[in-house]
Amino acid sequence: MKFKYLMRVLGGASFKKMGKAINVVHEKSGKSKFTTFFDMLGCSMKYGAGYNDYIIFEFYKMKAKERKTYLTRMKNKRLVSTLNDEKYAHIFDEKNLFDKKFAEFMGREILDLADIGYEEFEKFVKGKEYFFAKPYIGESGKGIEKIKVADYKTTEELYKYVTSKEKNFGVIEEVIVQHPDAARIYPYSLNCLRVVTLVKDGEAHILYAVFKMGNNGDFVDNLEHGGLACHFDLDKGEIIGRGHTSALVCYDEHPATGIKFVGYKLPFMDEVKDMVKKAALVIPTFRYVGWDVCLTPNGPAIVEGNDYPAYDFPQLPDDDKPRIGLIPKIESFGIKVKK
Repeated sequence: MKFKYLMRVLGGASFKKMGKAINVVHEKSGKSKFTTFFDMLGCSMKYGAGYNDYIIFEFYKMKAKERKTYLTRMKNKRLVSTLNDEKYAHIFDEKNLFDKKFAEFMGREILDLADIGYEEFEKFVKGKEYFFAKPYIGESGKGIEKIKVADYKTTEELYKYVTSKEKNFGVIEEVIVQHPDAARIYPYSLNCLRVVTLVKDGEAHILYAVFKMGNNGDFVDNLEHGGLACHFDLDKGEIIGRGHTSALVCYDEHPATGIKFVGYKLPFMDEVKDMVKKAALVIPTFRYVGWDVCLTPNGPAIVEGNDYPAYDFPQLPDDDKPRIGLIPKIESFGIKVKK
């Protein structure tokens, strides 16, 4: 598998991307492009690290004993295939199926448009200023719309809009009211904890947590939309690292609000931990999941589950922290990460 991946990298568009990655490393580190090229190839073969892994984790600053602790793209892919029963993946990919399977954790009104008619829709929108319409399948916030009810002359007109084939919406959701502490740091998006669980011998463990926030006036917290992610300690209930963007820009405070990240506290941590551990056991043979958890005034709620958990968030480097990846913690739960 590593050899096939290496051949893909060395061919066509991937090789061009690798060349750009080498230029980035050269600019950041001053190391020669020749040396970096062969080091990247070596990390691909030895650690399953793609050129993007090499850059975002700053492999060019590490020694072998540090690099081998990192969960890389290829290793994460193998972990997913080992721990998750593929026949249940569609539940996490299709919004309506996920919402029904994990209904007890959702904490808001959600309706499948295929299951309702106009009367049910009319009851849903009554008294609401906004609601979300989402496609059945999507990622990184794509296809989601926050709809203002007052923008439509009649409920009938609004119903025609959300049920039109052109829009391809699948579910409609009540807008979540965030806990003031979760909203304050960036008030325009639903800011979520990404909490990843691993199940071993019927017991759920928490692998990591990060806090994700929106930015640039966007209403979603995805890094693909310019959002930020910070390392988060669920036991302390606080942010413990800088804000990272997908463009590898780091912030000590939120650029929109000026609120400092490190030490920022959030409530309901015991409830968050209990909830994700309970959710992790709903499908016993699906053992590796990333949960997006929001905080409301009444406690936590699950926004969605990710069947291919992000491995990059918790391994993004903060200069004041040791260069240790996720593998030692995963293996401390008795789960072996294949090389």
